[in-house]
Amino acid sequence: MKSTTIKRIAASMLAGMLVLSSFTIALAGSLAGSVGDKRFPPTLSLDPKQPCTKAYNAYVAANGHSAYATTFYSRVVDLYIICGSKLNAPSQKAAEDVAMQSCMAGLKRLKVRTASGGCAIAASK
Repeated sequence: MKSTTIKRIAASMLAGMLVLSSFTIALAGSLAGSVGDKRFPPTLSLDPKQPCTKAYNAYVAANGHSAYATTFYSRVVDLYIICGSKLNAPSQKAAEDVAMQSCMAGLKRLKVRTASGGCAIAASK
C-alpha cells in the first residue's frame, strides 16, 4: 500500500513540474511576430512587394535578435526610402550594427543624399 501511494505522489509531482516547465517555456518564447523596441514608425509602402516593406515584414517575423534601419522620410524633399536589416543575429547590438551598415551602404551605392542626413534604427529586438 505504501508503494502505490508513493508512486501516485511521485506521478502527481512530475505532472505538476511538467505543467510548470511548459508554462515557463511559453513565457520565454521566441521573438517572432514581435516588433521589439520601436524607436520611430518606419514609413512603408502599401505594396508588399517593395523591398523595404519585405525587409520590415521579415524583421517582424524573425525569431532571433534582429534590427531594421531606414532613412527618415520627408514628403517635401525625399522621394525614396532606403533601408537595411539584419535577421537572427547573435545579439541585439550586432543586429543593429549590421542593419545600419546595410542602410548606409545603400545610400552610398545609390549615391543619394537625404534631407535627414542618413539612416537610423527604426526597430530592434
